[in-house]
Amino acid sequence: MGRTLRSPGHLALMAALKQARRDAELTQTELADRLERPQSFVAKYENGERKIEVVEFVYITEAIGISGKEVLEAVARSVHLDRDKSSKSL
Repeated sequence: MGRTLRSPGHLALMAALKQARRDAELTQTELADRLERPQSFVAKYENGERKIEVVEFVYITEAIGISGKEVLEAVARSVHLDRDKSSKSL
């Protein structure tokens, strides 16, 4: 396993969290307020400029009102699909 910043799995996680925030009809600022963090915190992890720690992930999913397990399962499916595409192209 190489670097994870901007890896397919990292990008899938960021996209899933961003979509979940939008589905909850929250702005970055509203989510940041719930997390007691600056809006730039949300922007940076959503844009892939920053990784989030496991504990931050738990706080983020709770603040959005979604299941962290479902987010991780979606990311896992995405990563597996990317691997399957890569192995078929060989």
